[in-house]
Amino acid sequence: MISKNQIKYIRQLELKKYRRREGVFVAEGPKVVGDLLRRYQPVAVYATEEWDQGDRSLIPVTDDELRRISFLQHPQQVLALFRLPDTSAEVLSLPSHLSLALDGVQDPGNLGTIIRIADWFGIDTIYCSEDTADAYNPKVVQATMGSIARVNIIYTDLLRLFDSLPPSYPVYGTLLDGENIYQQTLSNEGIIVMGNEGNGISEAIRQRVNRRLLIPCFSEGDTAESLNVAIATAITCSEFKRRQ
Repeated sequence: MISKNQIKYIRQLELKKYRRREGVFVAEGPKVVGDLLRRYQPVAVYATEEWDQGDRSLIPVTDDELRRISFLQHPQQVLALFRLPDTSAEVLSLPSHLSLALDGVQDPGNLGTIIRIADWFGIDTIYCSEDTADAYNPKVVQATMGSIARVNIIYTDLLRLFDSLPPSYPVYGTLLDGENIYQQTLSNEGIIVMGNEGNGISEAIRQRVNRRLLIPCFSEGDTAESLNVAIATAITCSEFKRRQ
């Protein structure tokens, strides 16, 4: 039986300050937990009989107990706690391949989807501004569908990062005054910057973008004002990879 203190401890991990204090994050469901178990040693795994893997280290819980600790509307057999990886590592060398930079992406669902997109397109590193949503928020972890196990997330000062790059190093950004992405030369290396849901790329970061791109609208007349940042990320990454 899971104790009230264990339930309280797990529920507190919904908040960033407790995740940071304890150095632990929550993952749920067979797919997400399964992918993370292939990379990280868990702190604890709470599972119902339905997910029993024959591992004696599992903490058995009933369906009702799982509902009490879960952050999902419909809990899925297993919930696990993992140590937070180091997300503040210094950038020691220039990326020799494509990576993403997120400038103030706030929505957990968008961030989780972008991590999943990066994984799909073989982009293994995402640099996040300090005001980007926490990648280890339970909603973000769930939205990645396990991709967070394969993508390195680094929170850093993006201005400092870009100012450390050689002037010729490609820094791409999707901007309204950019050039049609389908008509531009795209490299196999560089950083692709994606901006905040409402304001796009901040002014200071725009000044560091040296390859300005535009995803053109093909609709005539009244149309959507803009694309969702995760959708724009998928289109941009797809075009880069298509060229390769």
